Amino acid sequence: MSPLLSVAIGATLLLYAVAMLIGLLRLAHGPSAQDRVLALDFLYVVGMLVMLVLAIRADSQMYFEAALLMVLFGFVASVALAKFLLRGEAIE
Repeated sequence: MSPLLSVAIGATLLLYAVAMLIGLLRLAHGPSAQDRVLALDFLYVVGMLVMLVLAIRADSQMYFEAALLMVLFGFVASVALAKFLLRGEAIE
C-alpha cells in the first residue's frame, strides 16, 4: 500500500469517526422521534462506509459482504421504525 493511500485511509476513518460522533449526539438529543430515526439511518450508512474503507485497507472481500449485510439490516430497521412512527405498530 502506498504511503499516500495509507494517509488518506487514516484521515477518512478519522472523519468518519467524527461524523459518527455527531450522529450519536443527534440520536441522543434529537428534538423529535423522526430526527432520531434519521440519525440512526445516518449511523448505518457511515458504518457501512467505515466497513468499505477497512475493506480497502485490509484488501479483503469479507468486509464488503459485512457492509452489505449492515446496510440491508439498516434499511429494514429504518422501514420498520418509519412504519411504527406512522401507524403505531410495526407488524401487521
